[in-house]
Amino acid sequence: MPVPASQSAVFHAIADPKRRQILDLLRTGERPVSELVPHLGVSMGAVSQHLRVLREAGLVKQRKDGRHRRYRVEPAPLRHVVDWTEPYTRFWKGRLRRLGAYLDEKR
Repeated sequence: MPVPASQSAVFHAIADPKRRQILDLLRTGERPVSELVPHLGVSMGAVSQHLRVLREAGLVKQRKDGRHRRYRVEPAPLRHVVDWTEPYTRFWKGRLRRLGAYLDEKR
């Protein structure tokens, strides 16, 4: 079954470690680009490009604050990721339970 474009955009956006780092930084609250740059070790232009990808995926919102733009995380689209990983989480929990039972038998 093909993945809808919006879901593909979310997975594409979080595939990059710098974009995941940006999301982590924005979890604590709104920030302008100038506050993100020192944490990422890349240029302001590169951070702006990463923010564009995150905005297009719906993971980041921006608002104007005078001459500056402030960015905040919008976590709702990450639900696609949680929904996709849920079967794997159940799978591994089951495997670990069986491993624990096996180890208990061997004691």
